[in-house]
Amino acid sequence: MDDKRDHLRTPMVCQIKICHEQLGELLVKTRDISEGGVFVILDSDHNLPIGARVTGQIQGLLDDAPVVDMEVVRAEPEGVGLRFISE
Repeated sequence: MDDKRDHLRTPMVCQIKICHEQLGELLVKTRDISEGGVFVILDSDHNLPIGARVTGQIQGLLDDAPVVDMEVVRAEPEGVGLRFISE
């Protein structure tokens, strides 16, 4: 299987709050992160289709982290890959 990723992934577990129109706010954990996006662990009750747009914010920092726009670009049984959107 070819790996088509443009950025090196770094394993990183932290809590992130993602917000979606239909699902509302979810606190989830990350699996890995790269310059281009992040993979988040989701249970089967919270499916996000490819193309869905969400916002995300890292939790647990001393200062408020920025809220970033992201898009679902990959779905796996354990979660989804989100691409950072810079507009």
